[in-house]
Amino acid sequence: MRLDKWLKLSRVIKRRTVANEVCDQGRVEINGRPAKASTEVKAGDRLVIRFGSKTSSLTVLSVPEKPVSAQAASELYQLDGEEKEKAES
Repeated sequence: MRLDKWLKLSRVIKRRTVANEVCDQGRVEINGRPAKASTEVKAGDRLVIRFGSKTSSLTVLSVPEKPVSAQAASELYQLDGEEKEKAES
């Protein structure tokens, strides 16, 4: 499944167009490598997503074949950690 679609279905990012833009801006990495929106996601992949001053790290647990409920969406990934970057003065 495409990265932008997985981010939307898992509800990590609210809209697919926003997920597409975030990927195109180079703010998403899969297994330590910059990822485009069209990159295929599979179970076991580690994602790092940078939102402004916050960095989220998560592990993909499963990739659904069809849309899932909001409750099931949180079971598609495991949050490894969140960090806030310090502003440099």
